[in-house]
Amino acid sequence: MSDDLLKYLGPLAALAGVWEGDKGDDVAPSDDRGTERNKFRERMTFEPFGPVNNHEQQLYGLRYSTVAWRLGEDAPFHEETGYWLWDAAAKQVLRCFIVPRGVTVLAGGTVEPDATSFQISAEAGSDTYGICSNKFLDREFKTVRYELTVTLHGRDSFSYSEDTQLKMKGRDELFHHIDANRVTRVR
Repeated sequence: MSDDLLKYLGPLAALAGVWEGDKGDDVAPSDDRGTERNKFRERMTFEPFGPVNNHEQQLYGLRYSTVAWRLGEDAPFHEETGYWLWDAAAKQVLRCFIVPRGVTVLAGGTVEPDATSFQISAEAGSDTYGICSNKFLDREFKTVRYELTVTLHGRDSFSYSEDTQLKMKGRDELFHHIDANRVTRVR
């Protein structure tokens, strides 16, 4: 990985590499639409690329993928793939990803280039940082808001906490689908 490329990634530079963690906590809708809690392990891969030029806008980014397994199970229960992007001129971190359940998210927020902790979010109906779901999920488990906090713990560890807020059919209150983990660099 080129140091020249890393200098253009702002707060995302520290994420480049391969990470693993086995202390994840997941609070999700259960099969009967109640609440289930899962402990999980995961592997995240972040590969630098760039620049991407959108006329006057210049982005650098990380191509990423995540796979998560419940502890004690061999088959993954969650996967996602996407991009983390840094717009240095606007001080914007963007995360665009798809989950193979039929949900896409473009989350973003203002972040200082040397930040060691930052938050990004997306909201259903937003023209900029928004959420799109397939018809079934929109009707039964509509994602109305997504919030993510990332905190770096030195060069070889970071933690995250994400809150995917769902409007579930038959419930008056939002369901907070929470995922959190602390991962360490393995490469």
